[in-house]
Amino acid sequence: MKVKIKWHLAPFLHLDLLEAGLDEAGRGCLAGPVFAAAVILPKDFDNDALTDSKMMTEKNRDKLRDIIEKEAIAYAVAYCTEAEIDEHNIANASYIAMGRAVKLLEKVPEILLVDGNRFKPYGLEMPYQCIVKGDQKFAAIAAASVLAKTYRDDWMKKLTPQYPEYAWDINKGYPTKQHREAILAFGPTPYHRKSFRLLASPATLF
Repeated sequence: MKVKIKWHLAPFLHLDLLEAGLDEAGRGCLAGPVFAAAVILPKDFDNDALTDSKMMTEKNRDKLRDIIEKEAIAYAVAYCTEAEIDEHNIANASYIAMGRAVKLLEKVPEILLVDGNRFKPYGLEMPYQCIVKGDQKFAAIAAASVLAKTYRDDWMKKLTPQYPEYAWDINKGYPTKQHREAILAFGPTPYHRKSFRLLASPATLF
C-alpha cells in the first residue's frame, strides 16, 4: 500500500491497530553489535522534535530517548553480537535483533511497521509492513530509531576504555578514517566484525 504523507511525521498508519515501530542501528559499523528497538506509542503521542535519529544531534537524541521511554505504551531494545553478525550476515542479524526486541515488549503489537524495504519475521506471527524511510515518516519508527541509536552509542562508549586507540566514543564503530587507521596500526579487536572489510584496501587482519 502506498502511503501519502501530509505531515512531517505521521502519528500512525493504522489507527485501529496497536502498532509497533521497528528500526535498527549499527548496520554499517565495523565493530560492535547491531541494535534494534521496538516501540509502541500512545495514539495521542506528539513531539515536533522527533524524527530520524540520524538527522538529530546526540543531545537531542538523548532528550527524546527520555521522553519516549516515559510516554511509550511499551518499548524494548535488543541486539545481535559481532559473532552473530558474522554467522548470519548483517541484514539477517538486524532482523533477528528486531524480532528479539518485539518479543521483549510488554504488550503484543497487532502489526509491525518496519523501517526499510524488506524484513524477515524470525519467529514472529503478527503482520508487518515495510516502509522505506519510515523513520522520517512515522512516529513509532522514528522513536525506535532513537532508542536503537542511543543504546548502541552508549554500548560503544562503555567499550572505549578497553580500546581507547579506536575512539569508539567518537566514531561509535563506524568506518571513519581515524578508526581504520587504528585498525591498521593495532589490528582488529574481539569486537570487530570479521566478515566486514575493515580496511579501505584489501589486507589480511585475521
